[in-house]
This record gives sequence, C-alpha cells and structure tokens, in this order.
Amino acid sequence: MRIDIITALPDIVEGPLQQSILRRAAERRLVDIRVHDLRAYATDKHRQIDDYPFGGGAGMVLKPEPLFACVEAIQDEVDGKVDEVIYLTPDGQTLDQPLANRLSMKDHLVLIAGHYKGIDQRVRDALVTMEVSIGDYVLSGGELPALVLVDAVVRLIPDVLGDASSALTDSFQDGLLDAPVYTRPAEFRGLRVPEVLLSGDHQRIDAWRDEQRIRKTKERRPDLLACEKD
Repeated sequence: MRIDIITALPDIVEGPLQQSILRRAAERRLVDIRVHDLRAYATDKHRQIDDYPFGGGAGMVLKPEPLFACVEAIQDEVDGKVDEVIYLTPDGQTLDQPLANRLSMKDHLVLIAGHYKGIDQRVRDALVTMEVSIGDYVLSGGELPALVLVDAVVRLIPDVLGDASSALTDSFQDGLLDAPVYTRPAEFRGLRVPEVLLSGDHQRIDAWRDEQRIRKTKERRPDLLACEKD
C-alpha cells in the first residue's frame, strides 16, 4: 500500500512515522508513506498557501492552487491509479473499525490534512473522494487525524503485526469491546489474575473472554449492541 500525506506542517507528521509499527512496516516495504510539504506546490514567489475567506469571517483558508498541483502531481506519477483522496475534516464521516478495514484493502490513499479554517471548497468538490473525521471535536489541523487514520489502517495490512490474529481480536472488530487482559505476575499487591486464565482450558478461557466482552460492551457502549440488533 502507498499513502501520500499532504500537509502544510510536515514536521508534525514525519516524527510519528519513524516510530514503532509504522516505521517497521515501512522498513519491510509493506507500506510506502510519503509526506508532501504543501508549500513546495505554491504558485507565487512568497510560497503562499492560505488566504482570507471570501465574504469575510475569521480564520484563513488553504488555497486551491497548491492543493490541486500536489494531488495532480501524485495522480500523474501513478497514472491516475489513486483509490481515495481523503480530506480529514470534523464534518466528515466518523472513522470507525469497519471503515479502517475497508481502507486497509486499498492500494493507494492520498490524505489531505487541512489547517487554519479549512480548505477551499473547490478542492473538496473536484478532488476529494472521501471526507473523514476522527470525532466530534475540532483540532488545530488535520495532521493528527491523518496520523490516526494511517495507524488504524496500516496495522491491518497483512504481516504488519507480528501476530496476525491480534488485529482480529481488537475492540470493534466484531462490534464488541475487548476483554480484560493480564500478564505476569499472577498476583500483585493482593490482586489476582482470574483463575480461569491460569487453568490452561482454552475452551473455558474463550467462553470467559466472550462473557467479559459482552459485559463490558453493555456497560460502556450499549449503542454497539443496539447496532448489532438493527
């Protein structure tokens, strides 16, 4: 998979990409993540990428020229074979596990990290194929949401995680939250690991985990169970 991230602040994005699972996935060539500095595509001598909104109002808007130039340069490089051009925005569809699963099966994603007041609507109308939000709140820019999306998607790519079954048992994969997990020591400050987990009886352990997942989901996210019934 290839992922291109377009941003006005590349330094925010590049650091996390050099850590942990994302770095190892790139080193093993399971994913190719490229960061594009939007200012490199500015069309004037001052490398201006934002301007005041027409009609007045607070904030600045990312201009269409550099965004069109950057996206089209990426498209030209791959002969137009881009699966999705995704704009990270609070008014997009909410990123959830099913969406991450679907995106993980794509070959090429282009992510646009907005900033300031947002991006010129003409970019959204002409170039963007999907708009994604990571929650009902507003951040200073789309860089952190872009990283969240990248992490959620890349870990699902085959062979990225050491244990292929790990991602399949995560919360939300089947509409339930995950069960509690424990490790050594079996007793710590008078707190013991549930005996069933020490029994070696995998059938009982699986049944216990299923029960715990349903209980936790009922307590914390009953809306997920309601969705299952619908």
